[in-house]
Amino acid sequence: MKTQTDGHGIAGVVRGRTPRQEGYAILLVLFFSGVALLALAGVMDWTKTNGTLIYRDNQYYRSSGAAEAATEKVLTRMARDYKNQGEATVYSSIGTYSDLVPTTAESAAWGDFAFSDALGHNNRTYIGRTATTAYVPLASQYSGLFGFASTYRVISNVRESSSRFAFSSAVQQDVQLASIPIFQFAIFYSGDMELNGAATLNVRGRVHGNSHLYTGSTANQTFFSDVTVSGIVSNGARYGWTLGGTVTYSGQKDTNVGTLSLPIGTNNTPGAVREVLYTPPAGEDLASAMARERYYNKANLILLVSNSTVTVGLKNPYDATYTSVPWLACTNFVSTNKSFTDQREGKTIATTEIDVAKFTTWATTNSSVIAKFGAGNIPNLIYAADFRTETGSKIDGIRLVNGQTLPTSGLTVATPNPLYTLGHYNQPNAGYLGTTNTSNTKPASLVSDAYTLLSSSFTDGASSASYTTRNPGDTTVVAAVVTGNVPSAGTYSGGVNNLPRLLENWTGHTFTLNGSLVCLYNSAKATAPFQNPGVYYSAPTRNINFDPNFYDPARLPPGTPTLRTLVRSKWSTPPPGSTTYAAY
Repeated sequence: MKTQTDGHGIAGVVRGRTPRQEGYAILLVLFFSGVALLALAGVMDWTKTNGTLIYRDNQYYRSSGAAEAATEKVLTRMARDYKNQGEATVYSSIGTYSDLVPTTAESAAWGDFAFSDALGHNNRTYIGRTATTAYVPLASQYSGLFGFASTYRVISNVRESSSRFAFSSAVQQDVQLASIPIFQFAIFYSGDMELNGAATLNVRGRVHGNSHLYTGSTANQTFFSDVTVSGIVSNGARYGWTLGGTVTYSGQKDTNVGTLSLPIGTNNTPGAVREVLYTPPAGEDLASAMARERYYNKANLILLVSNSTVTVGLKNPYDATYTSVPWLACTNFVSTNKSFTDQREGKTIATTEIDVAKFTTWATTNSSVIAKFGAGNIPNLIYAADFRTETGSKIDGIRLVNGQTLPTSGLTVATPNPLYTLGHYNQPNAGYLGTTNTSNTKPASLVSDAYTLLSSSFTDGASSASYTTRNPGDTTVVAAVVTGNVPSAGTYSGGVNNLPRLLENWTGHTFTLNGSLVCLYNSAKATAPFQNPGVYYSAPTRNINFDPNFYDPARLPPGTPTLRTLVRSKWSTPPPGSTTYAAY
């Protein structure tokens, strides 16, 4: 121990470290150094483990992505073949589809992956049909609809060839190849669909458009069921109008969905689809996609009017020839000598008129009909075409009269001409007129270039006078309508609500339509544009409703078109090597 003084002479004591204390300090340093090293080792081990897991996850996602790419390659080919050629072609091509895997010819990156089906075969994809065609509920965005659908399962197993871990990933897709009766949609449009106008609009039933949907009005609009469009939905003043109404979607609203097309081949433009209205060209193969959709080929009674002759023929659907019926035997239900003015067109309509009630009586008793189809069986799809010479002031049209009661088997009338119905159509119960009750109606569709509804008060003699002199009676039509329109071109074309055209002073009166509204093409004969009320008509109260009978395949109208599409049902990641995984 030493003593020393500070600068002021004050003595103090200075104590030195003992060996024991120095030893404790070294031990403490070693202990904390050890703890730090252990912690560092733990962090390094965690980092290594985490890096390994990340690498494994990345490998899994890379191989899963490759497996999905393989299934998508198959589904793309299946969808194309199904739309163009049907389910039989798809089923017979399963072996060809199985050889479809991504290749290095498409991208060098695919060389890093080994593809196999779930059965151990290399460079193959598994395809299996798990359910044959039946009328079943549809999945995915078409939930709520029914279709004639078969179910397929597509599976790919993929291993990353040069990666650290030797495992495979698998992707499974279950899909439906579905033919959807077009009349299951309350509204279906192949082009732009416009739901504009001043009146309150309630749409009860599915809506689909293969282009854009334009909504908005000064009144409220409500869609009570799902809406799907292949383009966009725009709620706005497309024509500079002031909009005060709201648009409500009670169901799903899906945009940018796949188009739904008729199975007529690779061309589904409006001009190509319109071919279903025309007589087949000479030499057309009856087995071709377009021939199967032509109404002339589907028909069992044809009525062709020219300047000098009227041809009436009976045939089975898709027969190449028909049995001729003498024209004089048909004059009690067909007339060709009437005409009236269509003030929207500003032209005289030279009319081929079919009396539906008289047709039913004729077809039930005519010896040629009985010989062709058997007693009690009468034609239920009439193809009528008026080919008489037209002028700048006259066009040809087909008109149906006395159609309040239809034949028991229903009736479809198809024509490439403008089509008119006069009075109530397909609602025989007077107590159900103006209502949505369709319990006693028959399957019916009206297919034409353009469709115009004439009330039972319409007279040919008053058709050229001011519309204010044509005062209608409330009128009910129960039928699916397939027709054309005059598209908007800078000005409003009338929209869906004016797809059924009118020529009378409907103010204070109601037009009821229970059915389905389908616009597949542009009108080629009745091409005058829509004009606002007050020129050739005034607007009615429109009571337009979907007919739920069309969900029943037995109550679909004769010759109903179907839309082919591939419906994605379930996507899953099954255990590799499994073909029976139940996806949820």
